[in-house]
Amino acid sequence: MSPATFWSCSAACGDARGWELRQNGSTRFFLKYENACAKEHPRSILLIDDDVSLCTLITDFLSTQEFHVDSVHTGPRGLASAIGGASDLVLLDVMLPVLDGFHVLQRLRQRPAVPVIMLTARNDEPDRIAGLNAGADDYIAKPLRPHELLARMRAVLRRTAQRPVATESVIAVGGIELKPHTREVWMDGAPIEMTSFEFDILDVLMRMAGRVVSRDELAAVLYHREATPYERSIDVHISHLRRKLETGGDALIRTVRGVGYQFTAGEESGK
Repeated sequence: MSPATFWSCSAACGDARGWELRQNGSTRFFLKYENACAKEHPRSILLIDDDVSLCTLITDFLSTQEFHVDSVHTGPRGLASAIGGASDLVLLDVMLPVLDGFHVLQRLRQRPAVPVIMLTARNDEPDRIAGLNAGADDYIAKPLRPHELLARMRAVLRRTAQRPVATESVIAVGGIELKPHTREVWMDGAPIEMTSFEFDILDVLMRMAGRVVSRDELAAVLYHREATPYERSIDVHISHLRRKLETGGDALIRTVRGVGYQFTAGEESGK
């Protein structure tokens, strides 16, 4: 599907003086450069969309409007970039390969929230409601209108700038306590030594306690990509984690064959 399907022309919006006409295939739009250096430190935007041509158009446009844009094209890479990066705003497409946008958003909302605007060609009311209920800050239907996108981004950034900064609590599941800021793990009051990978895996599993986390989701956090069919490194880390968390009773981390892993020790709570 061509980028023109998604990106509406912004040229026919009145006076075009001071704008440069750009064209990509049948898509025509204008870029205005007078604000390109208006801010010494431009806002950082993470764009997650599998349409590479559309990402190029959006990046070119937003780069003239005081924004720095990084784009990724799959759900796992997008999730990893959003979790591990320092973006001011995420633009998230719904129809992504491997993990769709709703799935990525659900995982993002397990952590202190970066604002998210969902982009989608699926403009049915149930989809819009599902996106907003899942925690999206706004929901924009394709084809996108560049200046409407820009206005909504700035509105979301203004709103979220007023939010109080949350201090993340200790994550406690059963007798396990995980402290995200100090990257410490305690079991029944005693510290447990963890490698960086082991800590990151346990962090994801404990936040999603009781739910199955796929190998692709874990690979996204650890390696910024989806898991390969014959990759066993995640299994090795899980095996080490199990040994460190052995209690003599039921295993805390359960393998769901062909799907992923589940942390089973009770429900997550915050302190």
